[in-house]
Amino acid sequence: MFNTKKFGGYISRLRKKADMTQSELAEKLNLSRQAISKYEVGDSFPDISILILISNVFNIMLDELINSGEPTKGEVDIINSIAQKTDEPETINVSDIINLAPLLKPSILNRMAQGLGKQGIDISNIVTLAEYLSNDSVLKLLENATFDTINDEFLEKLIPFLDDTSKSIILEKVINGELGWHLIKTMLPYIEYMTQQIEAAVVEGVFI
Repeated sequence: MFNTKKFGGYISRLRKKADMTQSELAEKLNLSRQAISKYEVGDSFPDISILILISNVFNIMLDELINSGEPTKGEVDIINSIAQKTDEPETINVSDIINLAPLLKPSILNRMAQGLGKQGIDISNIVTLAEYLSNDSVLKLLENATFDTINDEFLEKLIPFLDDTSKSIILEKVINGELGWHLIKTMLPYIEYMTQQIEAAVVEGVFI
């Protein structure tokens, strides 16, 4: 798993070895000194485009810079593909994306979500990614998701991030008997406008 603390420590060592202040490095990268300080203590991670600039400033290979954070091979492949603007790896491990999600722009994650949607993804992983993805991307993931592991706890975490269309998908699966009716209790505060659908399902005996 990519470690921002170790990555930041490496940036700090490179800067000190080059006898450069945080302000001087910030000027070269067109950033604030505070941004450099946050990188070095591991509180934030540079935009991928900044990684290339950092590698150029210190005259090191991009791979060396990325590997300072001790990423998995999959994480290295993902970061490299983004930095070099090449196609993402054909097979993306969802755990690698989850680990990198806090470090990547939503636009990049949304693009990767398309690939995950085609592969199919467990609902529990969508719960983890939902706060970083656009509504459209969450919807696409839900369309091909496996719901085997969904429970009230997962749904409680996921539903605040869902738009009306995504909520309808889950409600329809409950009405069709694909998901347990008990999930309705968790959904009710968020789907008051769908009460007619629920009432119709009760009349038809779905929840009896």
